[in-house]
Amino acid sequence: MPQSTSRAGRTAASVASPLPSTAATGARNWRDYALLFALACCWSSTYPLAKLALPTIPPITFISARSLIAAAFLFAILWMRGISLPTDVKAWKLFATQQLINSTFPFLIITWSQQYVPASNTVVLASTTPIFAFLITSLITRHEPATLLKLAGAILGLAGTIVIIGLDALRGFGSEIIAEIAILLATISFACATIFGLRLSDYDPMVVAAGSLLFGGLVLLPPSLIIDQPWTLQPTPTAIVATIVMGIVSSALGLMLFYMCLGRLGTLTTNAQGYLRIPIGVGLSVLLLGESVPSNLALGLLLVMAGVAAMTVSAERLKWR
Repeated sequence: MPQSTSRAGRTAASVASPLPSTAATGARNWRDYALLFALACCWSSTYPLAKLALPTIPPITFISARSLIAAAFLFAILWMRGISLPTDVKAWKLFATQQLINSTFPFLIITWSQQYVPASNTVVLASTTPIFAFLITSLITRHEPATLLKLAGAILGLAGTIVIIGLDALRGFGSEIIAEIAILLATISFACATIFGLRLSDYDPMVVAAGSLLFGGLVLLPPSLIIDQPWTLQPTPTAIVATIVMGIVSSALGLMLFYMCLGRLGTLTTNAQGYLRIPIGVGLSVLLLGESVPSNLALGLLLVMAGVAAMTVSAERLKWR
């Protein structure tokens, strides 16, 4: 649940302490996993909504607009709750860093790479985030137990992703090596963001989301004005609605749920939602875009669910050393 106003107002000095480890080992209940599923649902809408918006709204303007819409939505709720954002510089440095590695940098990199890498290959490469999170956690930060069971879950989830989008997705890897490496760098950035985000656990998740999204929207606004010249664009009503919905659902609610899951479930379990997003995203694409149902959906879903189950098992005593 969101923290109290007094906790939201703490200085960044308390947040910058070593990464907390209790989230990964504490008792969990069905509400925690419901939050994880809700997060997967929010972020699964990203692909079909972006597909509806990007034909008439360029990427930089699209990302900036959805971030500012999300920030305005969250600021309105915070105002109604009587909660204000921190005013100290250190807190905003944390917000800015988190937004850069969790959104601005990886989204721009992936958007650029998709000009050269097929969508199916992009999905597979982007699904390596849980594996990178596992490696960083087990070899560098060691802030929570990184068990072999969680590694097996990450590999099963990746295998399920490949099965769902089709084995043909493996064809053509290496033909655009620079763009593919760029996507992997973006996924490493996502993995680092889930770990760095633990430093913000003393803030209300809505405060962190609002501050991060405001920074992300403002930092891309000048490039949007210079490069895209938004006043010359002619977005369709569908694109406008998709941008607004994506700002509120995917960005505002999704990012808030992301920080709640980090505090409750830890880094590795929170990353498991990345695999849940694949079948949910496929379902939304079928409903919203009329895309066909993948022939291997059942087998892929089975592998994904097995992987997610392995990654969400609380195995406090089974540490990978």
